[in-house]
Amino acid sequence: MQIVRDHLFVADKDKGASVAIGNFDGVHSGHRTVIDIARAHAERLNRPLGVLTFEPHPRQVFAPDAPPFRLMNAESKANRLAKLGVERLYEIPFNPALAALTPEQFAQRIITDGLGLSHVVVGADFCFGQGRSGKADDLCRFGAEMGFGVTIAPLLQAEDGAVSSTRIRTALTEGRPRDAAAMLGHQHRIEGEVILGAQRGRELGYPTANMSIDGLHPPKYGVYAVRADVLSGPYEGTYDAVCSIGVRPMFGDNRPNIETHLFGFKGDLYGTHLSVALVEYLRGEEKFDSLPALISQMDADSARAKEILAQTKPVAP
Repeated sequence: MQIVRDHLFVADKDKGASVAIGNFDGVHSGHRTVIDIARAHAERLNRPLGVLTFEPHPRQVFAPDAPPFRLMNAESKANRLAKLGVERLYEIPFNPALAALTPEQFAQRIITDGLGLSHVVVGADFCFGQGRSGKADDLCRFGAEMGFGVTIAPLLQAEDGAVSSTRIRTALTEGRPRDAAAMLGHQHRIEGEVILGAQRGRELGYPTANMSIDGLHPPKYGVYAVRADVLSGPYEGTYDAVCSIGVRPMFGDNRPNIETHLFGFKGDLYGTHLSVALVEYLRGEEKFDSLPALISQMDADSARAKEILAQTKPVAP
């Protein structure tokens, strides 16, 4: 997948795509409906399949002090889109200058002059341009005037309502990763580089791979049965695992992270990239009276996680 980050300097070979436009946080099943429509037009027009999205997420620009809300970082989103067969990812920098464009200017400068798109697909609730004043119908009008096709995709409805990133965040906040996965169409994953931690896990007999969750919407703090994919390095592969997400109250830490113990793994993962899929919530964070009590609970958590994972069919990363 080719990633294009500057609409002002786009090679001719990267123009002309049929694209789905949106933030696509989580790349849930509703997003994939929009992408699949763009795919059909790409095949009809014999053009590359693309996605046009924005980094950072516009909400991070307009509300920088708001609590973390993203379901996935830019790396995780790109990985997911590549798995869906997207050939061009137009990851346009979102800044005040871009936000100030009128809807017509956005259509002219970004879609037509910059990226030279052949067809665009948006959801029925799509808004664009200064103050989100442009609507999907406006995009249809601009497309007719400027020479690109437009398709408006209907919102995907689940049995209990529209599929949305907001509802997925709620499920994760409440410790319901299976419900989140049903809306996503895949298990919720936390991806990133393995970083140096306090190395307490080694002393307890449970070495862990630590990753930051800065900027991400935190799932309910606690312990989860998970599957971990090592994405790079000599240990690349999929492992059953157990993880803890939170602030480690036993040790007085207060910066949330995720610590993952890979069952049966022996090796050094520092600097490699890990993708951790949440399968089932086991329990909340606790502060134990002693290290032996903590280790006993970790033994119980691991046994339960292994039992759950043995009964859960692996899914594609």
